[in-house]
Amino acid sequence: MSLSREIRLVSRPVGAPVRENFELATVTVPPPGPGEVQVRNRWMAVDPAMRGRMGETKSYVAPFALGAPMEGPATGVVEQSNHPDFAPGDVVWSRLGWRELFNAPADALKKRDCSVLPEQAYLGFAGMTGLTAYTGLLHIADMRAGDTVFVSAASGGVGSVVCQIAKLKGNRVIGAAGGALKTAFLRDTLKLDGVIDYKAEPSLTKALAREAKAGIDVYFDNVGGDHLQAAIAIANPGGRFALCGMISQYNATEPSAAPRNLTQVVVKGLRLQGFIVLNYLHLEEQFLRDVTQWYQAGLIQAAETVHDGIDHALDAFFSLFGGDNLGRVLVRI
Repeated sequence: MSLSREIRLVSRPVGAPVRENFELATVTVPPPGPGEVQVRNRWMAVDPAMRGRMGETKSYVAPFALGAPMEGPATGVVEQSNHPDFAPGDVVWSRLGWRELFNAPADALKKRDCSVLPEQAYLGFAGMTGLTAYTGLLHIADMRAGDTVFVSAASGGVGSVVCQIAKLKGNRVIGAAGGALKTAFLRDTLKLDGVIDYKAEPSLTKALAREAKAGIDVYFDNVGGDHLQAAIAIANPGGRFALCGMISQYNATEPSAAPRNLTQVVVKGLRLQGFIVLNYLHLEEQFLRDVTQWYQAGLIQAAETVHDGIDHALDAFFSLFGGDNLGRVLVRI
């Protein structure tokens, strides 16, 4: 028997989550049963979409159960195995984060090769985050040579990968983020062609018009609200939008007032398409080949903020809404 700590949801948040909605519990983990594998997590990731699972609203993934450990992407190492496909020492990916140690059936795990990519990359640019960026930009928005691309939450986990893929493909990229730290990252590290600090601009639409004097052709939306309104206003006719997330509304208790210019979608013939990456897992093999080549060529890099210890997992999650993180937010367990 081994001890493991885990984070549980104990009440459903109204508005922004608070610590009282969660508990840190210690449990006993028995040896793995027949066909099971025991894994010790080493990394887990948090993302804004987890907020949606804390409510009771039906969505593409079931809500978190009260009193049970939450779930999220994680990587770890196999400690014991009762399945022929896994051996102690194997590095595996699962959706069983928010805990230190667990037993799971073999089909809940995926082996990951860390000989080229670092382990935590499979939670960032080489994981679902990267696949989301890859899918939305290249398949949903159908980015083409010569496009001007606008990315909201551009310094975040998904946004930073979108920016890098668009740049390595030779396109002009404009990113929006909040605050001096994030905009400096976009300008100095990711080398974007235009950067907007939306917190410092009286009008996001005017700021985007200033940075995109010839308009935008592609918008990758992680925010919704005023960012989506600005993108519609500055979009060129036939512009293509990939709607990935709406973080501006995840903790809202009232409907958003923006966008207020949806008639322009009709006038300009814009294409707005939402997507869930889980419906595009057939792209994963090609995505991993591409992203590995880009990494080896020095064309893509990890952007991440790391918190240490399962007891700081909630700090990591809350930081997503407080604006003090860069890239993918990880917890080193």
